[in-house]
Amino acid sequence: MNLPNKITVARVLLIPIFMVFLLAPLPLPVIEIYDMSLPVSHLIGALIFIFASATDWVDGYLARKLGQVTTLGKFLDPLADKLLVTAAFISLVELQLAPAWMVIVILSREFAVTGLRVIAAIDGAVIAASNIAKWKTTLQIIAISALILHNIPFGLISIPFAEITLWLAVIITIVSGVDYFVKNKHVMLKTK
Repeated sequence: MNLPNKITVARVLLIPIFMVFLLAPLPLPVIEIYDMSLPVSHLIGALIFIFASATDWVDGYLARKLGQVTTLGKFLDPLADKLLVTAAFISLVELQLAPAWMVIVILSREFAVTGLRVIAAIDGAVIAASNIAKWKTTLQIIAISALILHNIPFGLISIPFAEITLWLAVIITIVSGVDYFVKNKHVMLKTK
């Protein structure tokens, strides 16, 4: 259990804390900004989510820099990412801040690509994250953060930033999913 793997485990451990701030009826105040409201619990939840998302970059950077890339890390890191994003999107549906159909599309792609990676791993192959998948992850993190923050500060100037980034996240999620399956169709078509 090296430092990068400990950071990854810490990301997983932040998920229930993040969800408590989003979903539990905590006796915290609501910030009123003009005609917009932001529960302080959502602000704290957003900060936890952003911090947890940033640890994804930190653990990967440290693993490469310190020469501590491990099989456990290769398994835990994407699992931690999927758990964090899944928890966030499901919470957003529960809070009625994101449409369920969009979340289903995003999560379906995540599970499908994970399945493709498992099939590849059985044959000893590794499917690395593509550049488009990195953009997908970035857009998902931005969209989730903006939604948790109730589109503040962008709503103050009537820009539907959270909605725009969610739509972009859905589109690039679909595109990256198709890209993975087209580039790796040989994995599914392989026969013994």
